[in-house]
Amino acid sequence: MEILPLGRTTFGNPANAGNVLSKEDANALLREWVKNEKLQLHMRQVGHLMRCWAAESEKLDEAGQWRWELAGLLHDADWDLWPELHCRKIIEELERLQVDPEIIRAIASHGPRYFGVEPESNMDKMLYAFDELSGLVHAYSLMRPDGYAGMDIKGVKKRLKEKSFAANVSREDIQDACMRAGIAQDELIGFVIANQLQQ
Repeated sequence: MEILPLGRTTFGNPANAGNVLSKEDANALLREWVKNEKLQLHMRQVGHLMRCWAAESEKLDEAGQWRWELAGLLHDADWDLWPELHCRKIIEELERLQVDPEIIRAIASHGPRYFGVEPESNMDKMLYAFDELSGLVHAYSLMRPDGYAGMDIKGVKKRLKEKSFAANVSREDIQDACMRAGIAQDELIGFVIANQLQQ
């Protein structure tokens, strides 16, 4: 992916803390902006993983879980129609819609070496962690007769080492994200396998 620094590290208005889009509005935006069904699926998978992590590891209530899911659901919303403006376009749209700055910042920091925004909060770090890894795990599921059923950590790690497999997935980013989140790679892979979005 091309390096497109955002040129800023603060996003949204602090007065909008706690503001979210409704599920209906978020899904409408996703459908309007993302025509590629594979990308839509990726975004929904990342959103689902964010919700599961918020519930299991952050012990957040339903409202908190939706905030995390929303960050995952919309993190690549502008990639399909405006790749040259990724992720400027979605940030500007969420700022216009007066969405919670924490959600906007998580989206801005999901690729620190591309956008120049360092992941700081747990939400930032986990969005970065789930983005690339979930893509690789999903690619692996497509080549298995039983998909995710029976998938193990060892199999995923074997694919991680094969640079030609899902070559567009950055192994460097996966390693960096695990380190920043302070989570062992095996633990994160296990979580992604165990919490896949049911089709």
